[in-house]
Amino acid sequence: MKFNHTASGLAAIVLWSATFAIARSLSEHVGPLTAGACTYLVGGFFCLLRVRVPDLFRLSSRYVLGCGSLFIVYTAALYLAVGMVKNREQVLEIALINYLWPALTVLLSLPILNKKASIWLLPGTALALGGVFLVMTQGAQTSWHLQDNPVAYGLALLAAVSWGLYSNLARRWSALERDGAVELFMLTTGLVLLAMRFFTTEPTNWSARCIGEAVGLAAVTSAGYVLWDVSMRKGNMLLVVACSYFTPLLSTLVSCAYLRVSPGPKLWIGCLLLVIGSLMTWRSVDSSRGA
Repeated sequence: MKFNHTASGLAAIVLWSATFAIARSLSEHVGPLTAGACTYLVGGFFCLLRVRVPDLFRLSSRYVLGCGSLFIVYTAALYLAVGMVKNREQVLEIALINYLWPALTVLLSLPILNKKASIWLLPGTALALGGVFLVMTQGAQTSWHLQDNPVAYGLALLAAVSWGLYSNLARRWSALERDGAVELFMLTTGLVLLAMRFFTTEPTNWSARCIGEAVGLAAVTSAGYVLWDVSMRKGNMLLVVACSYFTPLLSTLVSCAYLRVSPGPKLWIGCLLLVIGSLMTWRSVDSSRGA
Protein backbone atom coordinates (compact mmCIF):
# COMPACT_ATOMS: atom_id res chain seq x y z
CA MET A 1 0.00 0.00 0.00
CA LYS A 2 2.90 2.37 0.66
CA PHE A 3 3.76 2.19 -3.06
CA ASN A 4 0.22 3.34 -3.91
CA HIS A 5 0.46 6.21 -1.44
CA THR A 6 3.82 7.24 -2.89
CA ALA A 7 2.34 7.11 -6.40
CA SER A 8 -0.42 9.43 -5.14
CA GLY A 9 2.19 12.09 -4.41
CA LEU A 10 3.74 11.71 -7.86
CA ALA A 11 0.28 12.06 -9.41
CA ALA A 12 -0.25 15.26 -7.39
CA ILE A 13 2.94 16.72 -8.86
CA VAL A 14 1.69 16.02 -12.39
CA LEU A 15 -1.70 17.56 -11.63
CA TRP A 16 -0.17 20.67 -10.06
CA SER A 17 1.99 21.20 -13.14
CA ALA A 18 -1.19 21.89 -15.11
CA THR A 19 -2.57 24.49 -12.71
CA PHE A 20 -0.18 27.41 -13.24
CA ALA A 21 -1.16 28.23 -16.83
CA ILE A 22 -4.88 27.90 -16.09
CA ALA A 23 -4.65 29.91 -12.87
CA ARG A 24 -2.68 32.64 -14.64
CA SER A 25 -5.28 32.87 -17.41
CA LEU A 26 -8.20 32.92 -14.96
CA SER A 27 -6.56 35.49 -12.66
CA GLU A 28 -6.00 37.89 -15.54
CA HIS A 29 -9.78 38.00 -16.14
CA VAL A 30 -11.29 37.79 -12.65
CA GLY A 31 -8.39 38.71 -10.33
CA PRO A 32 -6.19 36.45 -8.18
CA LEU A 33 -8.32 36.47 -5.02
CA THR A 34 -11.54 35.82 -6.95
CA ALA A 35 -9.83 33.03 -8.86
CA GLY A 36 -8.46 31.53 -5.65
CA ALA A 37 -11.79 31.76 -3.80
CA CYS A 38 -13.67 30.08 -6.65
CA THR A 39 -11.02 27.39 -7.05
CA TYR A 40 -10.95 26.41 -3.38
CA LEU A 41 -14.69 26.74 -2.73
CA VAL A 42 -15.65 24.61 -5.73
CA GLY A 43 -12.74 22.25 -5.08
CA GLY A 44 -13.74 21.99 -1.43
CA PHE A 45 -17.26 20.97 -2.39
CA PHE A 46 -15.83 18.41 -4.82
CA CYS A 47 -13.76 16.98 -1.98
CA LEU A 48 -16.64 16.90 0.49
CA LEU A 49 -18.44 14.46 -1.79
CA ARG A 50 -16.02 11.76 -0.56
CA VAL A 51 -15.79 12.74 3.12
CA ARG A 52 -17.47 10.77 5.86
CA VAL A 53 -18.22 13.48 8.41
CA PRO A 54 -17.75 11.29 11.54
CA ASP A 55 -14.14 10.63 10.48
CA LEU A 56 -13.28 14.29 11.00
CA PHE A 57 -13.99 13.95 14.72
CA ARG A 58 -11.50 11.09 15.01
CA LEU A 59 -8.58 13.15 13.73
CA SER A 60 -5.88 14.67 15.92
CA SER A 61 -6.72 18.23 16.97
CA ARG A 62 -3.08 19.20 16.34
CA TYR A 63 -3.40 17.95 12.76
CA VAL A 64 -6.75 19.64 12.09
CA LEU A 65 -5.92 22.98 13.71
CA GLY A 66 -2.18 23.14 13.09
CA CYS A 67 -2.01 21.77 9.56
CA GLY A 68 -5.30 23.45 8.67
CA SER A 69 -3.91 26.84 9.70
CA LEU A 70 -0.71 26.26 7.71
CA PHE A 71 -2.77 25.25 4.65
CA ILE A 72 -4.78 28.48 4.85
CA VAL A 73 -1.70 30.65 5.49
CA TYR A 74 0.11 29.10 2.51
CA THR A 75 -2.73 29.69 0.07
CA ALA A 76 -3.71 33.15 1.32
CA ALA A 77 -0.10 34.37 1.40
CA LEU A 78 0.58 33.12 -2.12
CA TYR A 79 -2.55 34.63 -3.65
CA LEU A 80 -1.96 37.91 -1.83
CA ALA A 81 1.63 37.99 -3.11
CA VAL A 82 0.46 37.42 -6.68
CA GLY A 83 -2.19 40.11 -6.27
CA MET A 84 0.34 42.66 -4.99
CA VAL A 85 2.91 42.33 -7.80
CA LYS A 86 3.13 45.19 -10.26
CA ASN A 87 4.16 43.36 -13.43
CA ARG A 88 4.80 39.92 -14.94
CA GLU A 89 8.49 40.07 -14.05
CA GLN A 90 7.61 40.23 -10.37
CA VAL A 91 5.14 37.35 -10.80
CA LEU A 92 8.07 35.25 -12.03
CA GLU A 93 10.17 36.24 -9.05
CA ILE A 94 7.32 35.45 -6.64
CA ALA A 95 7.01 32.01 -8.24
CA LEU A 96 10.76 31.42 -7.78
CA ILE A 97 10.52 32.15 -4.08
CA ASN A 98 7.47 29.89 -3.75
CA TYR A 99 9.39 27.00 -5.31
CA LEU A 100 11.74 27.01 -2.33
CA TRP A 101 9.19 24.76 -0.59
CA PRO A 102 10.58 21.38 -1.79
CA ALA A 103 14.03 22.22 -0.39
CA LEU A 104 12.50 23.60 2.80
CA THR A 105 10.41 20.43 3.20
CA VAL A 106 13.52 18.25 3.09
CA LEU A 107 15.50 20.55 5.39
CA LEU A 108 12.64 20.82 7.92
CA SER A 109 12.27 17.04 8.00
CA LEU A 110 15.59 16.89 9.87
CA PRO A 111 14.39 18.60 13.10
CA ILE A 112 10.67 17.74 12.82
CA LEU A 113 10.86 14.07 11.80
CA ASN A 114 14.33 13.36 13.22
CA LYS A 115 15.77 12.50 9.82
CA LYS A 116 19.52 12.23 9.34
CA ALA A 117 21.31 13.62 6.30
CA SER A 118 24.77 13.28 4.77
CA ILE A 119 26.96 16.13 3.53
CA TRP A 120 25.49 15.66 0.04
CA LEU A 121 22.25 17.35 1.10
CA LEU A 122 23.66 20.85 0.68
CA PRO A 123 25.14 20.50 -2.86
CA GLY A 124 22.08 18.50 -3.95
CA THR A 125 19.75 21.24 -2.73
CA ALA A 126 21.89 23.93 -4.38
CA LEU A 127 21.86 22.10 -7.73
CA ALA A 128 18.10 21.51 -7.60
CA LEU A 129 17.40 25.17 -6.76
CA GLY A 130 19.75 26.24 -9.54
CA GLY A 131 17.73 24.06 -11.89
CA VAL A 132 14.51 25.65 -10.66
CA PHE A 133 15.98 29.10 -11.32
CA LEU A 134 16.97 28.23 -14.89
CA VAL A 135 13.65 26.53 -15.61
CA MET A 136 11.63 29.47 -14.35
CA THR A 137 13.73 32.24 -15.92
CA GLN A 138 15.16 30.40 -18.96
CA GLY A 139 18.10 32.78 -18.90
CA ALA A 140 16.06 35.97 -18.52
CA GLN A 141 17.47 38.62 -16.21
CA THR A 142 15.69 39.14 -12.90
CA SER A 143 16.06 42.38 -11.00
CA TRP A 144 14.48 41.33 -7.67
CA HIS A 145 12.40 44.37 -6.69
CA LEU A 146 12.76 43.70 -2.96
CA GLN A 147 12.86 47.36 -1.96
CA ASP A 148 10.06 48.22 -4.37
CA ASN A 149 7.62 45.57 -3.09
CA PRO A 150 8.98 43.91 0.09
CA VAL A 151 5.59 42.74 1.42
CA ALA A 152 4.83 40.66 -1.67
CA TYR A 153 8.22 38.92 -1.50
CA GLY A 154 7.83 38.35 2.24
CA LEU A 155 4.42 36.75 1.67
CA ALA A 156 5.87 34.44 -0.99
CA LEU A 157 8.59 33.33 1.43
CA LEU A 158 5.94 32.82 4.14
CA ALA A 159 4.01 30.60 1.71
CA ALA A 160 7.08 28.46 0.97
CA VAL A 161 7.89 28.00 4.68
CA SER A 162 4.24 27.23 5.50
CA TRP A 163 4.00 24.46 2.92
CA GLY A 164 7.29 22.94 4.03
CA LEU A 165 5.98 22.86 7.60
CA TYR A 166 2.61 21.49 6.51
CA SER A 167 4.15 18.60 4.60
CA ASN A 168 6.22 17.52 7.60
CA LEU A 169 3.67 18.12 10.36
CA ALA A 170 0.94 16.30 8.44
CA ARG A 171 3.23 13.27 8.69
CA ARG A 172 3.97 13.77 12.38
CA TRP A 173 0.54 14.72 13.70
CA SER A 174 -1.79 12.42 11.76
CA ALA A 175 -2.60 8.76 12.34
CA LEU A 176 -1.51 6.61 9.40
CA GLU A 177 -4.61 4.43 9.52
CA ARG A 178 -7.04 7.37 9.23
CA ASP A 179 -8.04 9.74 6.47
CA GLY A 180 -6.90 13.37 6.38
CA ALA A 181 -8.89 16.59 6.48
CA VAL A 182 -7.62 18.31 3.34
CA GLU A 183 -11.22 18.51 2.13
CA LEU A 184 -12.10 20.67 5.12
CA PHE A 185 -8.90 22.69 4.68
CA MET A 186 -9.77 23.53 1.06
CA LEU A 187 -13.30 24.65 1.83
CA THR A 188 -12.14 26.81 4.75
CA THR A 189 -9.41 28.34 2.59
CA GLY A 190 -11.99 29.22 -0.07
CA LEU A 191 -14.12 31.01 2.54
CA VAL A 192 -11.07 32.94 3.82
CA LEU A 193 -10.10 34.04 0.29
CA LEU A 194 -13.71 35.05 -0.40
CA ALA A 195 -13.72 37.20 2.74
CA MET A 196 -10.43 38.80 1.69
CA ARG A 197 -11.90 39.50 -1.75
CA PHE A 198 -14.48 41.86 -0.22
CA PHE A 199 -11.69 44.12 1.07
CA THR A 200 -9.96 44.52 -2.29
CA THR A 201 -10.79 45.86 -5.74
CA GLU A 202 -9.93 43.70 -8.72
CA PRO A 203 -11.42 43.47 -12.23
CA THR A 204 -13.92 40.64 -12.60
CA ASN A 205 -14.92 39.82 -16.17
CA TRP A 206 -16.58 36.40 -16.25
CA SER A 207 -17.10 34.51 -19.49
CA ALA A 208 -17.93 30.95 -20.52
CA ARG A 209 -14.22 30.21 -20.79
CA CYS A 210 -13.55 31.60 -17.29
CA ILE A 211 -16.28 29.40 -15.83
CA GLY A 212 -14.82 26.36 -17.55
CA GLU A 213 -11.32 27.24 -16.32
CA ALA A 214 -12.59 27.77 -12.76
CA VAL A 215 -14.33 24.38 -12.65
CA GLY A 216 -11.40 22.58 -14.29
CA LEU A 217 -8.87 24.27 -12.02
CA ALA A 218 -10.94 23.41 -8.95
CA ALA A 219 -11.11 19.74 -9.95
CA VAL A 220 -7.38 19.46 -10.67
CA THR A 221 -6.36 21.43 -7.56
CA SER A 222 -8.60 19.48 -5.18
CA ALA A 223 -7.43 16.13 -6.58
CA GLY A 224 -3.81 17.25 -6.27
CA TYR A 225 -4.16 18.31 -2.64
CA VAL A 226 -5.97 15.12 -1.61
CA LEU A 227 -3.32 12.94 -3.26
CA TRP A 228 -0.48 15.00 -1.76
CA ASP A 229 -1.93 14.85 1.73
CA VAL A 230 -2.25 11.05 1.52
CA SER A 231 1.32 10.75 0.26
CA MET A 232 2.77 12.98 2.98
CA ARG A 233 1.03 10.97 5.70
CA LYS A 234 1.42 7.42 4.42
CA GLY A 235 3.85 7.24 1.47
CA ASN A 236 7.60 7.59 0.93
CA MET A 237 7.64 11.27 1.80
CA LEU A 238 11.27 12.02 0.96
CA LEU A 239 11.09 10.38 -2.47
CA VAL A 240 7.95 12.33 -3.35
CA VAL A 241 9.40 15.62 -2.09
CA ALA A 242 12.59 15.03 -4.08
CA CYS A 243 10.46 14.47 -7.20
CA SER A 244 8.53 17.65 -6.42
CA TYR A 245 11.58 19.62 -7.58
CA PHE A 246 10.30 18.77 -11.07
CA THR A 247 7.07 20.73 -10.51
CA PRO A 248 8.42 24.00 -12.02
CA LEU A 249 9.83 22.07 -14.99
CA LEU A 250 6.55 20.30 -15.71
CA SER A 251 4.65 23.53 -15.10
CA THR A 252 6.84 25.37 -17.60
CA LEU A 253 6.39 22.65 -20.23
CA VAL A 254 2.61 22.67 -19.80
CA SER A 255 2.56 26.47 -19.91
CA CYS A 256 4.64 26.49 -23.10
CA ALA A 257 2.16 24.11 -24.74
CA TYR A 258 -0.88 25.97 -23.39
CA LEU A 259 0.44 29.39 -24.32
CA ARG A 260 2.21 28.19 -27.49
CA VAL A 261 5.68 29.30 -26.41
CA SER A 262 8.86 27.50 -27.55
CA PRO A 263 11.21 26.57 -24.67
CA GLY A 264 14.87 27.56 -24.93
CA PRO A 265 18.05 25.58 -24.19
CA LYS A 266 18.22 26.95 -20.63
CA LEU A 267 15.17 24.84 -19.79
CA TRP A 268 16.94 21.60 -20.67
CA ILE A 269 20.04 22.60 -18.70
CA GLY A 270 17.79 23.34 -15.77
CA CYS A 271 16.17 19.93 -16.21
CA LEU A 272 19.55 18.20 -15.94
CA LEU A 273 20.40 20.13 -12.77
CA LEU A 274 17.00 19.21 -11.34
CA VAL A 275 17.55 15.52 -12.02
CA ILE A 276 21.02 15.43 -10.46
CA GLY A 277 20.12 17.67 -7.51
CA SER A 278 16.87 15.85 -6.72
CA LEU A 279 18.57 12.45 -6.71
CA MET A 280 21.36 13.76 -4.47
CA THR A 281 18.85 15.30 -2.06
CA TRP A 282 16.75 12.15 -1.85
CA ARG A 283 19.73 9.84 -1.35
CA SER A 284 21.37 12.12 1.23
CA VAL A 285 18.53 11.78 3.76
CA ASP A 286 18.09 8.56 5.71
CA SER A 287 14.38 7.74 5.31
CA SER A 288 14.60 4.83 7.72
CA ARG A 289 14.81 7.15 10.72
CA GLY A 290 12.14 9.28 12.26
CA ALA A 291 8.42 9.28 11.49
